Amino acid sequence: MGLVLALAWAAAAPARDIDVRHYVARIEPDLKTRSVKGEVSVRFVATVDSTDLIVLDRDGLDIDRVREGERSLSFDQTGRVLKIRLSRPALRGQLREVTVNYHGTPKFGLQFHPERRQVYTLFSTAQWLVGIDAPDERATLDLSVALPTGLKAVGNGYLVGRRSLGNGLELHRWRQTVPMPAYTYGFAAGPFEEASDRGSRVRLRYLGAGYSQSELRRVFADSGDMLRYFERRAGVPYPGGVYTQALVARTIGQELAGFSLMSEDYGRGVLADRRDESLIAHEAAHQWWGNLVTCRDWGHFWLNEGFANFLAASYMEQRFGREDYLKQVEGWKRRYEKLKETGKDKPLVFPDWDKPSGDDRAVVYQKGAYVLHLLREELGDELFWHGLREYTRAHRGTAVVTQDFQRSMEQASGRDLSAFFATWVYPAAPAR
Repeated sequence: MGLVLALAWAAAAPARDIDVRHYVARIEPDLKTRSVKGEVSVRFVATVDSTDLIVLDRDGLDIDRVREGERSLSFDQTGRVLKIRLSRPALRGQLREVTVNYHGTPKFGLQFHPERRQVYTLFSTAQWLVGIDAPDERATLDLSVALPTGLKAVGNGYLVGRRSLGNGLELHRWRQTVPMPAYTYGFAAGPFEEASDRGSRVRLRYLGAGYSQSELRRVFADSGDMLRYFERRAGVPYPGGVYTQALVARTIGQELAGFSLMSEDYGRGVLADRRDESLIAHEAAHQWWGNLVTCRDWGHFWLNEGFANFLAASYMEQRFGREDYLKQVEGWKRRYEKLKETGKDKPLVFPDWDKPSGDDRAVVYQKGAYVLHLLREELGDELFWHGLREYTRAHRGTAVVTQDFQRSMEQASGRDLSAFFATWVYPAAPAR
């Protein structure tokens, strides 16, 4: 299946009548009740000639009020979306802003650990922030979070400031000036110890409860080297001046714009075994492949997760040797072969990504990484890494589909890779 036929598997992203440019949000999590209330102003531009309806994501959140300026707007909250009726239509290219007040009890997008005085975000953002939670929608963010006094915290972008609110609360405010998809928005707070290092031009910040500063530096000792390695592979510098890594009560790992979260137990595992740092590398790799270059929709999710898995392994190869890399490749291969044996194998380009199973995730993470390894073997190191750099440079700050990657690799290598991608990546063409 050639690139032209592959385009049939890259249907247009869901049409939206608006393009969100900026969010201004104030979030008030309550650790005792495990609930949240918030206010967000959504600044947007209409992308059609005229629209009087805005649709935003509000996964489980209850809407209290919607307004434009001081004028209240009518709305409907059905399923996971909020439909807002404007009082006058928005015209193409017109900049408008609506403000939404809401409250709710997030199922998993906002994690509360009151016994540890920790609160932090995980996928998905729409459970604590009303907006457009789609990977192809990028916007800047001004985020304020009211937290108990005395906690250390991290949020997207740079810290604007902190001020006391009284009643044992403090308002932390961050500003994300590089447009990012909403699923990379977030914050984390707790009674953390803090340490920092300088990784070339990037300041490295480490947070964790139950760790000394020395232990935090040991857990993340290779972080600066990782960022420099990924900069070389991407051909693009790390997009920020600070990278923060926090060890929190419980998570399998989460990348966000400018920081990442891992579990305290994982951190202790790294202290016991230096070679157990592939998750640190995986989340760091996402700052390029996932955050800077983002899959346009979840059907192309392997462009985020397969890439992060593969790039993390390639870092481990540099750090600990070829044998370490090949051991991870063999693990991917075994998982892929098990998928085939049990009839659970699927193309890397999914027809949908609705309630994915563990086997679906294995396709994206493990098979995706294995296919990148096979492509590296097919092209050789020089052409493969050249192609990856060209792909990352060409698509930085944008949303991509799989044929964007195929096109970059073909242009860089001067080879027709349609047979490879037809075999390993795309759904089979329907029989005639």
